[in-house]
Amino acid sequence: MTYIVGLTGGIGCGKSTITALFAELGVPIVDADIVAREVVAKGSPLLQQITDHFGQTILLPNGELNRAALRQKVFQDPEQTTWLNNLLHPAIRTEMLAQLHRINAPYVLWVVPLLFENHLEPFCNRILVIDVSEETQLQRASQRDQNSTALIRKIMQSQISRQQRLAKADDIINNEQPLEKNLDCLKDEVMKLHQYYLQLSQ
Repeated sequence: MTYIVGLTGGIGCGKSTITALFAELGVPIVDADIVAREVVAKGSPLLQQITDHFGQTILLPNGELNRAALRQKVFQDPEQTTWLNNLLHPAIRTEMLAQLHRINAPYVLWVVPLLFENHLEPFCNRILVIDVSEETQLQRASQRDQNSTALIRKIMQSQISRQQRLAKADDIINNEQPLEKNLDCLKDEVMKLHQYYLQLSQ
């Protein structure tokens, strides 16, 4: 089995940026967000179940899932969130583990925003947390997704706290600085961790 490095962090911390830097080094990536899209792709049985449950309003005109519309529906209703999670999480977990098993490389980066919340850390050999302040999370996530700060706060409250996340980390990358100022430093940090993970995987 390939050595598994779990990468996680709160909303708006810059997981995609760091993941892309590892990918540039040729590290295979299994990304929970990508798998989550794959299991509800147009024409999939899961998308049909979601449409049956919530109605056609959660579809885009082309028949794909309107993620923003679905998010608005479930985040205001804990019962609906639970229903959706019970449907999607087992399917996403099964597909992610299948992808991890198929990889033949010294190590794989497993990118899971809710790694701790979904109790997936036992599957990881090591955990890398991308860390920023809560103020930065709010600012970046609301700019990126054009969501209200109230919705972003609600999403943040549904995730474990920054302190809990850092306490569970084996490695931490601080991504507080704006990317244009910080890219070279991030590349150096990623390269050091890459060499370290290659050693650990032997």
